[in-house]
Amino acid sequence: MTKYKLVLLRHGEGAWNKENRFCSWVDQKLSSNGIKEARNCGKHLKALGFQFDQVFTSILSRSIQTAWLVLEEMGQEWVPTQSSWRLNERHYGALIGLNRAEMALNHGEEQVKIWRRSYDVTPPPITESHPYYKEIYDDRRYKCCDVSQDKLPMAESLKEVLERLLPYWNEKIAPELKSGKVILISAHGNSTRALLKHLEGISDEDIVNVTLPTGIPVLLELDENLRPLGRHQFLGDQEAIQAAIRKVEDQGKVQPVEKK
Repeated sequence: MTKYKLVLLRHGEGAWNKENRFCSWVDQKLSSNGIKEARNCGKHLKALGFQFDQVFTSILSRSIQTAWLVLEEMGQEWVPTQSSWRLNERHYGALIGLNRAEMALNHGEEQVKIWRRSYDVTPPPITESHPYYKEIYDDRRYKCCDVSQDKLPMAESLKEVLERLLPYWNEKIAPELKSGKVILISAHGNSTRALLKHLEGISDEDIVNVTLPTGIPVLLELDENLRPLGRHQFLGDQEAIQAAIRKVEDQGKVQPVEKK
């Protein structure tokens, strides 16, 4: 019997999603299509009758903006929202800003898949010479975290994402769920994958094949111990969702040259 309901959401499409670049901790707003995705998600959740009591986001604008748009469409703008860097996207280190398809051409699709999807492989760290280093680490939002700035990551594997996410889950989110609240987490592809791995007990090998498209809500029904009562469910048109999943998976592949 379902005791608690948790909805997970990867933010709507951002500008760099559209350009197929590693966005990571670079702050990007939603694209016009991402705004549409977030609004459609809100409409769908409203039609399904969801009433949220608490929302959690990362401190990146695309995550927060998605939550705002979803709540607006649901007429639930008043629902309390908390933001934490611990729900941020995975830190892709030196790969930030690079085009995935171009990297697949230069390094091979398998290497790009390892960098994007593997559980315990950390990409090369970002350095002070990186073009986006100052944009990230001089940002005031990272001076307001629960750890000192020198303890923030310079690159992360998915395993490391889970390690920094779990304290927030255990101390902030799980107690709210256990109090009976219906929770929405508007976050990112990898922070959401990490949480799914933890809750569903997905193996290190199988997590490589878990793909989350932008703007598609994922429902987890949990028992009194916050154990899932079944596999996570994508909410929406299943044919369209599968097409969106294939689109995400193709981002790390060499793109065919268009004929002129």
